Amino acid sequence: MLAVVQTEFRYRGRNISGAEIESVRQLIADHPGLSRRRLSAKLCQSWNWVQANGQLRDMVARGLMLQLHRAGLIVLPAKRKSVPNNAARHRAPLLEPPLEAAPLECDLADLGPLEIRQVRRTPEEALFGRLLQTYHYLGYRRPVGEHVKYLVYGRGQPMACLAWSSAPRHLGPRDRFIGWSAAQRRAQIHLLAYNTRFLILPWVKVRHLASHLLGRVARRISDDWQQLYQHPIYLLETFIEPARFRGTCYRAANWLPLGLTTGRGKNDLTHQPNRSLKELWVQPLGRDFRQRLCQEGHE
Repeated sequence: MLAVVQTEFRYRGRNISGAEIESVRQLIADHPGLSRRRLSAKLCQSWNWVQANGQLRDMVARGLMLQLHRAGLIVLPAKRKSVPNNAARHRAPLLEPPLEAAPLECDLADLGPLEIRQVRRTPEEALFGRLLQTYHYLGYRRPVGEHVKYLVYGRGQPMACLAWSSAPRHLGPRDRFIGWSAAQRRAQIHLLAYNTRFLILPWVKVRHLASHLLGRVARRISDDWQQLYQHPIYLLETFIEPARFRGTCYRAANWLPLGLTTGRGKNDLTHQPNRSLKELWVQPLGRDFRQRLCQEGHE
């Protein structure tokens, strides 16, 4: 038996009202032959849940319906097939053999022209993933949601990779730095980009190359994001492990340190640290970034 519909249900920072939960129940009852996937698409259409590029927010709707099902508030039809784990499915294999080049050590001024290619949704995306998986100490898996990828070429060979994705929903130091309300954060969080990986390939030893690349990417990332996802970016952020790194290249590129994280992770339920503390760094893209991010929006 279904639980009595409660006043509201909270999912991904949004309050789902009892009336909305009832509408999900009715949607399932009206389409008894549909799969879970097709029901989530119907829900997106009914609630007008679309991304800025017009695509349905299908995975968000599917996650909501699954949480309501687990809470006993709706009953979903039986799963018809198991979908492979998205992160595992997109795990990049190691290069065989690993791509390597002759050691390159010179001054930045002597390096010559650099080409920064945005390779998301291009044939070079596979090479990007393999380089990170092979040479970055954290490896790499393709993120879910909005993301862009830059592959840097110099002297006819790859030299660096920079990966960017959607920003974490809650970061106290960042939210206080921006000064936005909870409602503004929910409405505008998609206007931030998170630098998840930055790799200079190990045979490239060029002083100031890292800060130079951060500066060049900062000048173009908003336009690239606009082209892919139909909205700009106003603030960049990243985490640095202080036990490993000092953040020198970010400081040289005019990023700002905002302090340490709580060490709890985005899905924490215990309110106790469960991972290492990291430094949070940000870079505003424009003097009016606060005004842009603190505009009232609609969910």
